[in-house]
Amino acid sequence: MIDRRTVLKSLALAACPALLTRPASAAPQSQPWTERLVDAAFQQVGVTVIYDPAYVRLDYPGGDVPAERGVCTDVVVRAYRKAFDVDLQRLVNEDMRAAFSAYPTIWGRKQPDRNIDHRRVPNLETFFKRKGAALEVVDDAAAYRPGDLVTQRLPGNLPHIAIVTNRMTSDGQRPLVVHNIGAGARVEDTLFAFRIAGHFRFAPEV
Repeated sequence: MIDRRTVLKSLALAACPALLTRPASAAPQSQPWTERLVDAAFQQVGVTVIYDPAYVRLDYPGGDVPAERGVCTDVVVRAYRKAFDVDLQRLVNEDMRAAFSAYPTIWGRKQPDRNIDHRRVPNLETFFKRKGAALEVVDDAAAYRPGDLVTQRLPGNLPHIAIVTNRMTSDGQRPLVVHNIGAGARVEDTLFAFRIAGHFRFAPEV
């Protein structure tokens, strides 16, 4: 059985170092929603420094683990909360209660669990598809815009999610992403480093 911690640790060590420091202030309300989401993701760099997939009982709604730790999905959840006060924990839980059979059953659960469901990539993929946010998966870097969400499959078919940013690689060929792949929130050139399983553009209702 593949150990996720071992795989993520090795991938994090192999990935390029973060290319952006945390901005000094939050995004102004006048910014496009995509920029606000990206800025909220950037603000996690240097704050979330630990990858920790432990199951934790969370408050509801608005529950979170300590800011210094988390997983890839926490980057997305925190960015939507910070930028728009949109709570994916609540939204996913409500949708799962309304249509539980539409969601993956790979964990053997018979009912929603508001402590963990929004922190699982396959559940987020299902939620975004059900909300009409799915886009085509292509090999063209230009198709991936700032604020887009990309789900991937790491070695061992481990699910992963990242936020596409408005910063480009040094050669200008690819957008960088913000994610937590094993060593905290970082900005890295990994858009095409792993197989892309899903591409989403989830605009908040604000």
